[in-house]
Amino acid sequence: MARKHHSDSSSSEDEKRVARRQHIKSSEDDRRKGRGNGRNSESEASEEEVRREREIRRGRDDGERVEKRRGDANLARDSEREDRRTRSGQDDEIEENGHKSRKNDRGSERKSRHEADNDGDRKVEGRRHKDYRDSESDRGDRSRRSGRGRGDDYEEGEYKDRDNRYSKHVDREDDRKERRMDRERDRERDRRRGENGDRDKRRVKKDMNESEVEAKSLKTNGDGKENDAAKVQPNVGMDVVANMGRSGGVYIPPFKLARMMKEVEDKSSVEYQRMTWDALRKSINGLVNKVNSTNIKNILPELFAENLIRGRGLFCRSCMKSQMASPGFTEVFAALVAVVNTKFPEVGDLLLRRIILQLQRAYKRNDKPQLLAAVKFIAHLVNQQVVHELIALELLTLLLDKATDDSVEVAVGFVTECGSLLQDISPRGMHGIFERFRGILHEGEIDKRVQFLIEGLFALRKAKFQGHPAIRDDLDLVDEEDQLTHEVSLADNIDPEIALDIFKPDPQFTENEKRYEELKKQMLGEESGDEDADPDDEDAGSDSDDEDEQDSEEEDEEQMKIRDETETNLINLRRTIYLTIMSSVDFEEAGHKLLKIKLEPGQEMELCIMLLECCSQERTYLRYYGLLGQRFCMINKIHQENFETCFVQQYSMIHRLETNKLRNVAKFFAHLLGTDALPWNVLSYIRLTEEDTTSSSRIFIKILFQELSEHLGIRLLNERLSNPSMQDSFDSIFPKDNPKNTRFAINFFTSIGLGGITENLREYLKNMPRLIMQQQKAISESESGSDSSSSESESSSSESSESESESDDKHRKKRRRN
Repeated sequence: MARKHHSDSSSSEDEKRVARRQHIKSSEDDRRKGRGNGRNSESEASEEEVRREREIRRGRDDGERVEKRRGDANLARDSEREDRRTRSGQDDEIEENGHKSRKNDRGSERKSRHEADNDGDRKVEGRRHKDYRDSESDRGDRSRRSGRGRGDDYEEGEYKDRDNRYSKHVDREDDRKERRMDRERDRERDRRRGENGDRDKRRVKKDMNESEVEAKSLKTNGDGKENDAAKVQPNVGMDVVANMGRSGGVYIPPFKLARMMKEVEDKSSVEYQRMTWDALRKSINGLVNKVNSTNIKNILPELFAENLIRGRGLFCRSCMKSQMASPGFTEVFAALVAVVNTKFPEVGDLLLRRIILQLQRAYKRNDKPQLLAAVKFIAHLVNQQVVHELIALELLTLLLDKATDDSVEVAVGFVTECGSLLQDISPRGMHGIFERFRGILHEGEIDKRVQFLIEGLFALRKAKFQGHPAIRDDLDLVDEEDQLTHEVSLADNIDPEIALDIFKPDPQFTENEKRYEELKKQMLGEESGDEDADPDDEDAGSDSDDEDEQDSEEEDEEQMKIRDETETNLINLRRTIYLTIMSSVDFEEAGHKLLKIKLEPGQEMELCIMLLECCSQERTYLRYYGLLGQRFCMINKIHQENFETCFVQQYSMIHRLETNKLRNVAKFFAHLLGTDALPWNVLSYIRLTEEDTTSSSRIFIKILFQELSEHLGIRLLNERLSNPSMQDSFDSIFPKDNPKNTRFAINFFTSIGLGGITENLREYLKNMPRLIMQQQKAISESESGSDSSSSESESSSSESSESESESDDKHRKKRRRN
């Protein structure tokens, strides 16, 4: 259909073009015929006048049409301005209805203006199309119009563009004026509100001053004497001030509140109890808010100075609010609660019940931030052993029962915080929890991010929760035997005891305060009774105090000595030694420069350590280091002792060295031993047996003795090792306690090409059976000698007993004869 319509329109246009050409051709033929027939000049002139009149008429019509359009536009603009003026008179009503109504009105106004502009544009376009259709037949004549008509069309378009720009500019200016007026109205409203607030403050201050003046006037009469009414009613304005001191009332400075509390005579009155309650609440909140890991030991005495039995609800509420506001300090709050729990277990129990209630509410409401804070608090209370570990396992079971992304994420965070302690206390429970995590991971129904969290938790468990200790060292303030652990099930009905957070008059207020004062003295170690001391005792005490002050001043001076805990000076010393060693041409220059370095007592060891480190870092061994070490051993015996210590340390840690470092260190000590710069008794630390050596130590011993044989020769080395005075030091290298160890030493030195130094050991091993036989024979002889002596003693004892019996028989016979 579209193609058919297009073909019809094109054919109609072609027909019009053909008709127009025929018309032009016919008019030209008429002119030619007229000229051929000898048409007179008068007819031509009349035709020209008619054509001019027609053009003038068309120009006049176009001008009238343009003027009409301008008039319509001006009328529309005037009407819009009039509408704006009428709307500006309704600003007060718009202000009362609110900024939203103004925005809606402006939006509707813009919408109507836009619709009006669109209607005007549609009308203008309609007129333009109508004019175009009317003048379609006279297109040929219009093409021959003068330049005046074209100028009018151009001027008309320019006027229209100018009017559009002007209308847009007017609209922008009106919008700016409206916004400026809105801002001025807002400022005026804020100024009025500020004046009203200042007026209220002045009125409250005036009322307070009047109440104070009235109270003073009631206390004393005009003569300065105490009024009888004041005795009956000590402070009339106290009730008003106490009511103003509550939350939501007027702020009372602390010094003024303390002064008012001192002025109260009846310490058991409700007004005084209310003031002490407000002071207790502010003090507890202030102490809990400023506690951290560095000042917790100073905050605790101040906290125990407050009545925590009366304000246990305030303390629990303050801890929970502070922990919710700053979860990063949860460890600090848990340590604070752990210390308070040792003295007041009811405080720890109340806090646990409230945290569990908060956790239950957050879990039911799907409040993730509150749930995370409660779970983290419970985790650190478990670490402090204020809460039993069964509560932690019960909580993990609840979170992982119906696994969702959020519940698994919370469970991962909980295990991260307290997993180190649970792994030690309840390994079976933790195994079950991790198996549940593994099942969730294998199911794959949770988000990828949460799966990565579980995998990270498994990696943390494999690393034994490194970086997440149960209790930091600076927060480990309570011994295990002093801590009291609470256990509350998550399924129990919990009473949070909210009434403890609200002020209630106490009929036994003074007695309870006295009891807490005595308890506070017992906890903080305060002593009373200094007032009853005698003057002589006071003098003696003053002398002892002076001596104590002098001692304390001396201790302070000793403590004021600055110590370099960062070891900056030691690092600078090592850097200087290293640069000196590496920048010297030969060992003599290096030794000369190193001796000029001023070393404090105890820093000589650093010189030996740096020399050995530089030697071990080289690719191959340089004789430069051996000569430098030899020079220092010859100069001072302290360096010799330090190198002995270095030898023992290096051999004990020889398994940590690489092969290249091991070779350089062995050659360095071989040079010192070969030049007698180091005594040979250091070899007593080496025990050459299969059980006491490793592959690294055997390589060290091999290189050491091979270098010694190269320096000294095999004959001189054998003589040194055969020296009778040094045999005690060499017994560990050439063991003779067991044939197995002896054979191991012989085989070792033979395998490294030093079998010549084992001749004495081979002879000992060869004669070992004979020595063993001699030892056994000696042992048997000693045993036989002891047996013969025992038999002789037995025979002598039997003979003596027989002789005694014979003498007794003879004596009896003589008696019978008589």
